[in-house]
Amino acid sequence: MKQFLKNIILEAGKMALDFQRKLAELTVERKSTTQLVTKADQAVEEFLLREIKKQYPGHAILAEETGSHAGREYCWLIDPIDGTTSFIHGQPFFSVSIGLEQEGQSVLGAVYLPALSELFEAEKEHGAYCNGRKIQVSSRNRLAESLIATSLGCRGYTPLNDNLNHFLAVKSYLGGIRITGSAAMHMCYVAAGRLDGYWQINIQPYDAAAGKLLVTEAGGRYSDFANGTEHLYREFIASNGKIHNELSEILLAPER
Repeated sequence: MKQFLKNIILEAGKMALDFQRKLAELTVERKSTTQLVTKADQAVEEFLLREIKKQYPGHAILAEETGSHAGREYCWLIDPIDGTTSFIHGQPFFSVSIGLEQEGQSVLGAVYLPALSELFEAEKEHGAYCNGRKIQVSSRNRLAESLIATSLGCRGYTPLNDNLNHFLAVKSYLGGIRITGSAAMHMCYVAAGRLDGYWQINIQPYDAAAGKLLVTEAGGRYSDFANGTEHLYREFIASNGKIHNELSEILLAPER
């Protein structure tokens, strides 16, 4: 399965990059105020669905554009282009993200950044890698020295429940904040030690499926803002583990 995953995600990334080189020909539609979809998203997802169903016809699939596809034991979680807004603006900050769960437990994950030629891979209890080289989270243990990522204009946002209040609460404690628009990319960077943490509100399981395994296999951790998993996709944190408690405390009560 690991080699199969690598093969299809590299091909999917090549497709996405080919589409980006022809941006003027792409039609952009809005699923919501902040959620965009293009022919590229749809074509990449169709390719991945076709290949998985052909190789593993009994497996379930959860994909961003087409939703749930019934199956058993294993489930593939697919975000065909994570960072569509960056993608349609010609920026390199987008990724293809695929996670594989067995009976609800993450066992494989891969995120490909085609414009940057970086493939991140993780297998349960076998570590995390970027282009074949083992990666690990950073060792910083103070927020004041940390570089954290997030996004604004979150899925389902309104002016009253956007991520801005968390952003304002956290920024004064940090060394810096970065925004690329790709949740999967942010988690890869946490896993590789390029970021010390990442938080987001209102993400989906397919956004985080590969990234959370990469983070934990690289020595980090993830949780909701309360350090549990009950509200994981409504309130998501991934970090190197050393700044996790301090970050979650601030995010849990941003009005202070």
